[in-house]
Amino acid sequence: MIDKPFFISQPIEAIRPSKEQIKISKKQNNKNLFNEVLQKEISSSGKLKFSRHAQERINIRNIKLDDKQLVRLGEAVEKAELKGARESLVLLDDLAFVVSIKNRTVITAVDSDSRKGNVFTNIDSAVIN
Repeated sequence: MIDKPFFISQPIEAIRPSKEQIKISKKQNNKNLFNEVLQKEISSSGKLKFSRHAQERINIRNIKLDDKQLVRLGEAVEKAELKGARESLVLLDDLAFVVSIKNRTVITAVDSDSRKGNVFTNIDSAVIN
C-alpha cells in the first residue's frame, strides 16, 4: 500500500502587517522620496540659478539677459569651477555678476551704471567672458 500525502486543511488568512512593519515601510517610502529629490537636484545641478537678491537686482536695474548671454554666463561658471573657484566675479559684456560656484547660484547682478565705483568683496576669482 502506498501512503498518500496527508494534508490538513486550514483556512488561509491574509497576513496583516504589524505596526512596526508599517513604520519601516513608511521610513522606506520617505527614504525613496528623499533619494528621488536628491537625484533630481544632482541632475539639475548643471543649471545656473539666480538668488532672490539677484532677481530683484535684475528687475530693479532693468537688466535683460538673452539666451546667448545665459549660455556664456554658464560657461564662465564652468571655467571658474575648473580652476577651483568658490565665489567669482563674472564680467559679461557691460554686466557684472557675483556667483557662488559651488551652488551654481548668481548672488547679485550689476549693470554698467551701477558697477562704477563698486567694490566687490568675498570673491576669490574673476572671469571675463
